[in-house]
Amino acid sequence: MTEEKDTYTKLIELLDEHKATYRLIDHEAEGRTDTVSEMRGNKPSEAAKCIIVMVKVGKKITKYVLGVVPGDKRINLNAVKTLFDGTYVSFASQDIAEKLAGSVAGTVLPFSFTPDLELIVDPQLLGNEEFYFNAARLDRSMVLKTKDYVAIAQPRKEQIAEI
Repeated sequence: MTEEKDTYTKLIELLDEHKATYRLIDHEAEGRTDTVSEMRGNKPSEAAKCIIVMVKVGKKITKYVLGVVPGDKRINLNAVKTLFDGTYVSFASQDIAEKLAGSVAGTVLPFSFTPDLELIVDPQLLGNEEFYFNAARLDRSMVLKTKDYVAIAQPRKEQIAEI
């Protein structure tokens, strides 16, 4: 079983366990938010763009953050750095991001399945009744009720999208 399948299975099991309301959408393999939003028929603002960021706190501590913003926004790296009183911030390298996410780039979930990855969601995304994201696969997306997401993921909510 591939790691990608494992993460997809973990997601489905978690949501089913909590009786979350969701739908699956199969589509051509695509990881770019704007392109896959068009394929799914949703507005980019209704999609979750999930970015893994590395924050250095002092010289010896490195934290990884899963930042989730609306698909039509960019993550504000300085806002993330400020939240942690960091000294340096950057996008995590692709290999580290994929390892922490348990899926390939373009399929990162708005859920963290590891304590090494802190989940922070921009409140703008949570204004939608439901939102869309690739379900740890390039060829399958999920539409999830926002209230179910917040109850299950219990994300930290902070303004991290660029204005």
